[in-house]
Amino acid sequence: MKWQLADAKNRLSEVINKALSEGPQKITRRNDTVIILSQGDYEKLIEQQPGFKDFLLNQTPDLKGLDLKRDKGIMRDIDL
Repeated sequence: MKWQLADAKNRLSEVINKALSEGPQKITRRNDTVIILSQGDYEKLIEQQPGFKDFLLNQTPDLKGLDLKRDKGIMRDIDL
């Protein structure tokens, strides 16, 4: 559900209850938007993506077809 900031402030308990029972709640203030979500939803969200270190150590990217040869052509001239 989408809430305006003033309504969300006045009905904070309802916003929290809906975040717990129905899912993420959007609160807008002018052109800014924030999302209120339960801790369970937040943990599901952050668990989906491994950290960069874990990605490099545990998942082997598919490099088939990737040309890693260095170009041995003449370098271009640059005016400094």
